[in-house]
Amino acid sequence: MKTTFTARHFDASNDLKQFSLDAVEKLDQFFDKIIVCDIVLQPGQDDENPYKAELNVKVPKQLLNVSEKAPSYEQAINTAVETAIRRIRKYKTKHFEHN
Repeated sequence: MKTTFTARHFDASNDLKQFSLDAVEKLDQFFDKIIVCDIVLQPGQDDENPYKAELNVKVPKQLLNVSEKAPSYEQAINTAVETAIRRIRKYKTKHFEHN
């Protein structure tokens, strides 16, 4: 799986970047055919949850997009990864287990 990291409208620390990359590595455990995972972090407009994490997970013949807002980038990433795992499981069930 190829992983890209983008921080929009702010400079991400190396720790935040590494945290993000490590978090999406978990996705490989659930599905080994992931082609690309794009991580996009950006400040949001919401006062309660001002940080936004977006994952674009490219799997064969489909792009799974997950967007989450939270009080911190770390929480947003973790929530997005959990949502992506659910979507990947659903995708696998739909496309690979009914042969």
